[in-house]
Amino acid sequence: MAIPTIDFSKLNGKERAKTLAHIANACEEWGFFQLVNHGIPEELLDRVKKVSSEFYEMEREENFKNSKVVNLLDEIGESLESLDWEDVITFLDDNEWPSGTPGFQETMKEYGFQLKKLAEKVMEVMDENLGLPKGYIKMAFNDGEGENAFFGTKVSHYPPCPHPERVNGLRAYTNAGGVILLFQDDKVGGLQILKDGQWIDVQPLPNTIVINTGDQIEVLSNGRYKSTWHRVLSSTEGNRRSIASFYNPSLKATIAPAPQLVEKTHQEVEQIYPRFVFGDYISVYVQQKFLPKEPRFQAVRAM
Repeated sequence: MAIPTIDFSKLNGKERAKTLAHIANACEEWGFFQLVNHGIPEELLDRVKKVSSEFYEMEREENFKNSKVVNLLDEIGESLESLDWEDVITFLDDNEWPSGTPGFQETMKEYGFQLKKLAEKVMEVMDENLGLPKGYIKMAFNDGEGENAFFGTKVSHYPPCPHPERVNGLRAYTNAGGVILLFQDDKVGGLQILKDGQWIDVQPLPNTIVINTGDQIEVLSNGRYKSTWHRVLSSTEGNRRSIASFYNPSLKATIAPAPQLVEKTHQEVEQIYPRFVFGDYISVYVQQKFLPKEPRFQAVRAM
């Protein structure tokens, strides 16, 4: 069993209806899918691979070797349940960018610009499939007109681990936000999603963008689209690169199921999710990221 792979370019041709249906099925049944022919130039993706690897080697590797997780794994013979075998840093446009890796800032800003446009195209497809007005999800995330949504890119590396049976690369969780666009390593695997009680590998495919839906898409769709549990396994081999971009609501945005998806039709559709401010949800999420998501929704319902 493999997650769906979808040719995004076919939205522009005679197979549009079929492609929309494939994306709808992927959102409803999987919460994850891989996009090919997504419009991001391969030349740019090659540069992203290059500068990300150089950035780790030049500016991150030594710190990781002296990190808490490495030292604890060396010192104790037990599993590390509350740590991840991951080197990670998040970048926003107004970050203080690292300066020790030539071309890193310029390449990653260009990449972020392209990924944000792709995220908005994906959200428009979700709008159409859900029967919502064009731009509904984007407007909800931006708290109205304007550009208030949070967009950032997380650069992670999962170096070779001497005891992968004792620590995860990244513990299982669901994403708090909206739409996640992942450019994963095309050689070293490790990403898995949970479907029907079974962990399934997200196979590395060269130059694809993996899309997954976060908790806020689940809420806006009134549960029609689900945020999916996923994790990263550590490995004795390879240094897995993972570049995840996030299109998330503004912290001030009010999130609730779209009214069109809770209105009465032939039968009454229950509104299962509360209405809340995204910043309140994040304050709960940071305490409960690796715990079941349903109590998070209950916690913001009570705020």
